[in-house]
Amino acid sequence: MTTQETQNTSSNSGRRRRGPGGGTANNGGNDQGSQKPNSSSNAKGDSDGKNQEGGGQKRRRRRGGRGRGNGGNNGGSNTNNSPEPVTALTGEAVELDEETLALRKGRERKGKPAGRYLMCVSVREQATQIAVLEGRNLIEHYVSRPSDDVAQIHGNIYLGKVQNVLPGMEAAFVDITTPKNAVLYRGDVQAKGSDNRSTKIEQLLKPKSNIVCQVTKNPIAHKGARLTQEVSLPGRFVVLVPNSDTYGISKRLPERERKRLRKILDRVKPKGAGIIVRTAAENVTEDEIVNDVRRLADQWNAIEKLAKQSQTPALLYREPEMAVRVIREEFNKDYRGIVIDDRALYEDVKSYVESITPALADRVQYYDRDAEPLSLFERHHVSDQLRKAVDPKVWLPSGGSLIIESTEALTVIDVNTGKNVGKSSLEETVYRNNLEAAREVARQLRLRDIGGIIVIDFVDMEIKKNREEVVRVFREALAQDKTRTQVFDISELGLVEMTRKRIGEGLVESLSTLCAMCEGPGHVLEQDLLEI
Repeated sequence: MTTQETQNTSSNSGRRRRGPGGGTANNGGNDQGSQKPNSSSNAKGDSDGKNQEGGGQKRRRRRGGRGRGNGGNNGGSNTNNSPEPVTALTGEAVELDEETLALRKGRERKGKPAGRYLMCVSVREQATQIAVLEGRNLIEHYVSRPSDDVAQIHGNIYLGKVQNVLPGMEAAFVDITTPKNAVLYRGDVQAKGSDNRSTKIEQLLKPKSNIVCQVTKNPIAHKGARLTQEVSLPGRFVVLVPNSDTYGISKRLPERERKRLRKILDRVKPKGAGIIVRTAAENVTEDEIVNDVRRLADQWNAIEKLAKQSQTPALLYREPEMAVRVIREEFNKDYRGIVIDDRALYEDVKSYVESITPALADRVQYYDRDAEPLSLFERHHVSDQLRKAVDPKVWLPSGGSLIIESTEALTVIDVNTGKNVGKSSLEETVYRNNLEAAREVARQLRLRDIGGIIVIDFVDMEIKKNREEVVRVFREALAQDKTRTQVFDISELGLVEMTRKRIGEGLVESLSTLCAMCEGPGHVLEQDLLEI
């Protein structure tokens, strides 16, 4: 049983049963630390004196007169008068000379922007979808729904209340106002004034204490979110790490550029905070880095002020909507454009890009779906590729295939030769088929956003050199994926074990719901046979 399953077992979805003497007992046992606070309706019932079982109890009077209370929400985590969370600040762009703007403008072909990638953003009432195309091929897809303050909270910062600490699991469960308590592991706890990693978690955290924490992993299925106390605020060129001495520069930058940026950092690094320079900072001016650092520092000051004002669990900082987040992380001169089919979002994104990358602002385009005969996704063949991306079977160019199946513990990918019969020898046919499969598996992992443990069953190869080459090509293909991966060598059975960091639900889960009949396994049980 996993740590988060322990949490969910102890809270047992908030259900309670009557205990001895008329009290209440938690169905999950005696561990009440992970139990969520009473709902606002229960608090209101108590204040009104209704639904009380003891006839001898007096009716409670409501204080403050009519209309002066908090609407009965004072017993829960979220109150109607909770302050609005801090949002990402943009500010004014640094003025650049024409020569610098021309260098950052990117390539053009026949007067039109040219680039390897295209981003399509389609907005509908039920969801906003973002598709990233390389040429005409779909390589990444994101879905953001209006309810994503619950499901898509990666990067949000909260004032959380520790509900219980489990020394045996080296973890604590924290109420951050989401339906499920979030988990904070010992390795993610910040020990103030001490670098001693041997200090136990029960000595660092106490139940009912408030902590500032950030979500590093979205809640998935029955598991709550994962937290860290090492907060980081991402900007366009740098990442600010408050209350830390972290100091780093992206390894993807050339050594000469790293030396230049290191000199700038020595001058602009704020006291009491760490700085990590992103790959996007290549060739940017010192004024732009100073502007980014100052904006993030102001943002953190606002978060700290809000945390001091709050007494109950609350959202302190909300990451911008999905489209802005993806643009902040991905958009550069390699993109030939961002096409958006919603006027309001187009205006927001245009303003944001003008504030961070003014040289590329003309690449943000509006797609008028009322004037166009086809939808944005149909125009760029995204819809067809999405249907293929949720199919368990993927065909390879030479006739082979992949079968992708996910389980609770891991994802299994089976490689088959299928219709690929080759020409010279069986070993050569299998080797060529596996090379195709290695490249396609890397693409599918990125597109479907598959995370966790992954096992790939390549077709058996007799020659060791061929096995090593397949793994090399696979690692090379995975290098284009920004999500962290770890790949182990191929086994004698042709199995490759790997891990890919999981942040949220995958593509299939984001585009589907569980079957109402079987609830996921794909089998509808015959009840007549079970009742014999």
